[in-house]
Amino acid sequence: MFLDEATIDVRSGKGGDGASSFRREKHVPRGGPDGGDGGDGGDVIVIADRQVGTLLPFRYKRKFVAASGGNGEGHSRFGKDGKSIKIPVPIGTVIKDAETGEVLADLAHKGARFLAAKGGRGGRGNLHFVSSVRQAPTFAEKGEPAEGRKLLLELKLMADVGLVGLPNAGKSTLISAVSAAKPKIADYPFTTLEPNLGIAGVGDISFTIADLPGMIEGASEGKGLGHRFLKHAERTRIVCHVVECAPVDESDPVENFRVIAHEVDAFSENLRDKPVVIVMSKIDLIPKDAQDELRGKLEEASGLEVFPISAVAQQGLEPLLFRLAEAVKEAPEEPEIEVIEPVPVNAERDAWKIRKEEDGYAVEGRRIERLIAMTDLHNDEALRMLHRKLLGIGVIGELQEMGAEDGDTVRIGEFAFVYTSEE
Repeated sequence: MFLDEATIDVRSGKGGDGASSFRREKHVPRGGPDGGDGGDGGDVIVIADRQVGTLLPFRYKRKFVAASGGNGEGHSRFGKDGKSIKIPVPIGTVIKDAETGEVLADLAHKGARFLAAKGGRGGRGNLHFVSSVRQAPTFAEKGEPAEGRKLLLELKLMADVGLVGLPNAGKSTLISAVSAAKPKIADYPFTTLEPNLGIAGVGDISFTIADLPGMIEGASEGKGLGHRFLKHAERTRIVCHVVECAPVDESDPVENFRVIAHEVDAFSENLRDKPVVIVMSKIDLIPKDAQDELRGKLEEASGLEVFPISAVAQQGLEPLLFRLAEAVKEAPEEPEIEVIEPVPVNAERDAWKIRKEEDGYAVEGRRIERLIAMTDLHNDEALRMLHRKLLGIGVIGELQEMGAEDGDTVRIGEFAFVYTSEE
């Protein structure tokens, strides 16, 4: 079974908590702090793997959670880093945010990686918080929280030639005649409901051909198999139109070509700019003079050379294969696509804002929320240090400017605090 879309949930590992500990050794009655750091949480990494050809595995497993970091311990023992997870996907997989639809990465090349969820940083042990005025800190830093998100995976087949055309135009028969692919073939529309890949060769050149599901008018707007088909055509280097010369419904082959050409052009600029080859299929069903007449009309409509073939009778295949091989050789290589990792730049990570609410104030911002999550809120020393950090960042000053008074409620993430201007 071929699966070209899947939704998965990914979550990185939480950072391990730092330890608050003091040396307890014989003959050392008042040892200093020796709490070790927590280990970093594991990452979730998506990687393009040539050995994976479909998104089918994600039908059975949809949740991927990396291991959390171990907690620090006394005697300066650091926690163990959490193990990262690598998720193999087919080359050509596009990764989107499932909630917003934003494209996060395009894994169009072997080995391309995408950091889907960054593991939390391990918290620092109390030995890091010694200062001239704090010789014996009784608190440590908690581990950074994990990151979680829902991802939509979309597979766009990587092929040199993509066969396009109306249902039952002869695409499956053509690919079976020129390659070892064995698609389902029958004399009715929409026999092909999923893409098929084959490798064709002529001379010393070989190339991949994708037999894609048949299109109908309105496909660029999502009708029929619509976008599910056209997204695969976007990945091909050559678009090969297969036009049936004797449609069962007695429709006009030239008009059929115009319909499909319009849908391809309307779907995306990327498809519109690809080289095109025209194939006139099933020529064994009409007389030679009718073949010549139709070929002339198609060449006039397309402005391109038309290759008449009969895949069943093995007629005209060699000239077509030479033309496709030539077109593949001449076609520009797909540009390298930068892999975007969803790690905020410093400006975004540090950004925060304060919103006035009916019953107090709400402070929003990734940096501030994580600062709270990594603070031991049950320790008075840790709370005083948090207050100084918020003062240094400017949060306390902004609250004062907005009119906050002692006793007002200030919400940061999941936590609520009572505002005080003094430490």
